[in-house]
Amino acid sequence: MPHAHPAAQVHEGAIETDAVIVGAGPIGLFQVFELGLLEVRAHVIDALDHPGGQCVELYADKPIYDIPAVPVCTGRELTERLLQQIAPFGATFHYGQMVSTVEKQADGRFFVATNTGTRFLTKTLFIAAGVGAFLPRTLQVAGLEAFEGVQLAYRVRDPAEYADKNLVIVGDGDDAIDWALRLCTAHADGHPHKARSVILIHRRDSFTANPARVGTMRALCETLDMQFMAGQITDFEASQGRLTALKVTGADGITRQVPLDALLVLLGLSPKLGPIAQWGLDISRKQLVVDTEKFSTSEPGIFAVGDINAYPGKKKLIVSGFHECTLAAYGAMPFIFPEKNVPLQYTTTSPKLHKVLGVAPTVLD
Repeated sequence: MPHAHPAAQVHEGAIETDAVIVGAGPIGLFQVFELGLLEVRAHVIDALDHPGGQCVELYADKPIYDIPAVPVCTGRELTERLLQQIAPFGATFHYGQMVSTVEKQADGRFFVATNTGTRFLTKTLFIAAGVGAFLPRTLQVAGLEAFEGVQLAYRVRDPAEYADKNLVIVGDGDDAIDWALRLCTAHADGHPHKARSVILIHRRDSFTANPARVGTMRALCETLDMQFMAGQITDFEASQGRLTALKVTGADGITRQVPLDALLVLLGLSPKLGPIAQWGLDISRKQLVVDTEKFSTSEPGIFAVGDINAYPGKKKLIVSGFHECTLAAYGAMPFIFPEKNVPLQYTTTSPKLHKVLGVAPTVLD
């Protein structure tokens, strides 16, 4: 951790808070819950534009079987239930942002700033960033980045943007196949927006997507409702600042031009440790070293929970992360409420916790 900096005027206007959580996946969300039970409201920062982290990005609709008392749920369902559980605690979420700066202040607090300019002065910091910030895998073609946000996108934000356009989709996973199917057929899956044409491009004629969906895609290619091309995108054509065509080189060595109006690249997400590596914390194999008493990092007041941390016997399981959140919350109390004795209470019987949760008092026989 860098040397302590005085809380200078540059920090004026920063959000003052007791806790900032980096990561809105299941572990970050449960950290909100454990802090909330101790009457601490948190601000949560995530690089994605929605909660759920890798649980939603990688297995939103796949079953999870090892959540206690929940025989089976999907990643999306788990996220929805956690959001419902933390609703009483009024956490504030800051999506689409990455923490770029963490500086220890002379008064013991941390100055935290994001890449979009949001700033905090916080007593504690909880890093629940999983395996890092999930960022889209980009198409590595020199100069193509100039069209990002105009004709090139790495995520579908509004299907209506592709209505009546010549669309090229790049990818081989479920996301790429699903959007190709939705956008090439009118009113498919409740989506009324139909592209004028859809061409799916992948470097080879094999896919990681669900085989049934791949079969549907091939059937639509047979009926000429869409096209598939196997090959590498090696270059592009542009005119008057607009992307007009891609150059695709096939296995036969021939390069073909593919005209287009819009390019949707869905190559999945790649976790990046990013600026966390520059915060001066002890790191082992891209993970933050913590103790197992309170899951503190090498910097007092900064805690790490979930897949981002490392300790002897660590198991990368959601249930393990939930346990870590509990001890981290209690470990943070001396920094947040230094004069306060914080006893262990039970949600079953504690009137105080019932009030915090907004539930009716327990009636004992």
